[in-house]
Amino acid sequence: MTFRQQHLLGIEPLHPTEITTLLDLADSYAEHNRKGIAHKDVLAGLTQINMFFENSTRTQASFELAGKRLGADVMNMGMQASSIKKGETLIDTALTLNAMRPDLLVVRHPHSGAVDLLAQKVNCAVLNAGDGKHEHPTQALLDALTIRRAKGRLHRLSIAICGDIAHSRVARSNIMLLGKMENRIRLIGPPTLMPSGIGEFGAEVFENMEEGLKDVDVVMMLRLQKERMDGGFIPSEREYFHRYGLDAEKLQHAKPDAIVMHPGPMNRGVEIDGTIADDINRSVIQEQVEMGVAVRMAAMDLLAQNLRANRKPQEVTA
Repeated sequence: MTFRQQHLLGIEPLHPTEITTLLDLADSYAEHNRKGIAHKDVLAGLTQINMFFENSTRTQASFELAGKRLGADVMNMGMQASSIKKGETLIDTALTLNAMRPDLLVVRHPHSGAVDLLAQKVNCAVLNAGDGKHEHPTQALLDALTIRRAKGRLHRLSIAICGDIAHSRVARSNIMLLGKMENRIRLIGPPTLMPSGIGEFGAEVFENMEEGLKDVDVVMMLRLQKERMDGGFIPSEREYFHRYGLDAEKLQHAKPDAIVMHPGPMNRGVEIDGTIADDINRSVIQEQVEMGVAVRMAAMDLLAQNLRANRKPQEVTA
């Protein structure tokens, strides 16, 4: 297998072969998870610290579950009660944690680039669980695995990403990953929710939902990132759903076997109709959650292998 990364900070540094390596391993973990096969020896003796400076349900829970299934000693730090609240800088927090000698550090932070800064200050493998509007690499990887399992391939598909593109780190990571794997990407949303320099993303841009969804294989809906908005980006949620919310009528423009995705949490009746979200024939939203555990298991497995290989013999036996 080919995976040379010391950290997983984003999709941008990953080569397509590294993406394939990680997805292949995650695919096997997904099957083993369904059969109840344990892998407690993979991260045995290693310490995993989860630092979430932003609220999270799916990502934090799946990282914790992934670490425990691989046998790591997992610690969740309550950042709301940490010394950050007392004025401690992010770098000082990193240095303090580094002195505790963790092996895997999982970080979610509201500021873009914060996770990369932490990675420069610690002697362990760092995984980005989402940083500001920058990246969310494991979400893109789990989305890719979900697509590959549903469609049998991850190349030369037509994939629509719809909604709040401007504020979404999920969209950014997915655009990079799906582009690397030679897919045709369409971005659909109002101009107010499109990032500046959208022409450099290598994707087609549509303002009209029906036109953008025409004959696509995958429909990926995004949550309105209200916590990152500092102005009036949409007239109202009702108007937004009318124009950009996914319902049965709009979905008819996609291919008959098109799958529907959403990274969660969903705002039903705003980004997606509840009936579509729960349609077992079209929606793979629950599969995305399931693949999240498998992908995070694979990522930590591969990073731990590189960590052990690069450590000095005395560090390994200590």
